[in-house]
Amino acid sequence: MITQPHHVPERLALLSGSAADPFLTEGLLTGEQVHSGIDLAKVVEPLPDDDARWWVEPVRSLVDDAMFAFENERTRADAWLAPRLHATLRLTRQEAADSRLWNHLALAVAPDYVVWRHLSDSSRRVAAARFQGPADRQCFSRLWWAAELFRNGPDYGPVEVACGNQDLIHTVLRMDFLDHRPTAQALVRLLKNGKVTTGREINGLGVTINAAGATVIYDAFAPDEPRDPDRLRDWIEEAQTAPPVSRHVLPEGPDEDPAPEDSVAELTEYFAELFETAPVRGRKIED
Repeated sequence: MITQPHHVPERLALLSGSAADPFLTEGLLTGEQVHSGIDLAKVVEPLPDDDARWWVEPVRSLVDDAMFAFENERTRADAWLAPRLHATLRLTRQEAADSRLWNHLALAVAPDYVVWRHLSDSSRRVAAARFQGPADRQCFSRLWWAAELFRNGPDYGPVEVACGNQDLIHTVLRMDFLDHRPTAQALVRLLKNGKVTTGREINGLGVTINAAGATVIYDAFAPDEPRDPDRLRDWIEEAQTAPPVSRHVLPEGPDEDPAPEDSVAELTEYFAELFETAPVRGRKIED
C-alpha cells in the first residue's frame, strides 16, 4: 500500500482536471506507487493565503487518524470522517462545487487515503473517479456533500446514520430531492427506526421517493424554513480561530435552525407508506 507523497503541500489549492490527469498513473490506481508531489505542486492554482481554512495539516491529521482507527473496517470511516471533514473545511456550497479543490485534496494531500479507502478487493484497483470524478463518487467530495445534505442544523448525528449505509451514499446522494431538508431527515429517520435496512430496500425507496417527487411537491405539504445566510457566514469566519475537531465527540455545524419537526414527521409517515409498494428486488407485495 502506498504512503503519502514525499512532498505534501502546506495549503490546499485548486487542481484542474487536465492538470490532474498525468498523475492518475497505473501505479497510483493499483496502490503500488505514488507521485513525489513536487511536479504536481507546479500545476496548481493557489488559494488566498489569509484564509485559515486552506491549511492542510488539520485535514491530513484527520485522514491519518481515520486510517488508524478503522484499519479493519474501512467503510466505517465514512461515518466518522464526513462530519469532521465538513466541520474542518467550513466551505460554502459554491466553494464545495469546485471540483478542483477535491482534485487537489485527493491527489496532492491524501492519495494514500483514497487508495486505503477505495482499493477494490476484487480488481485490486481504485476507480479514477475516486480521485477525480463526480461529487457523489469522488472520495472526499461525497463525504462533504453527505454531511451538508444530511446535517440537521448544527447536528451531525443524522450524517453518521446516513454515511453508515453505503447504499444510501451510492444511490440516494445523487438524487435532487435531498436538497429538501425535511426529506433528508425523514429518510434518516426511516433508517434509524429500522423501517428500511437493506441495500435493496434503500435503493427501492430512493427510486420511489424520486418518482413521487415528480408529481408531489414535498415542500408544499412539508415546508422547510428558510435558512439565515448570516449564520453560515459567521460559522465560516470562526474557522480562523476554531480548534481542531474532536476525535471522540461530534463537532457542531453552523448555528442554523433544524428542519421543522412537523414536516419531518409528516414525510416520515408518507415515505413509510410509499415504501410498502416500493420496487424492492426480491420482495413480494401482498394484495
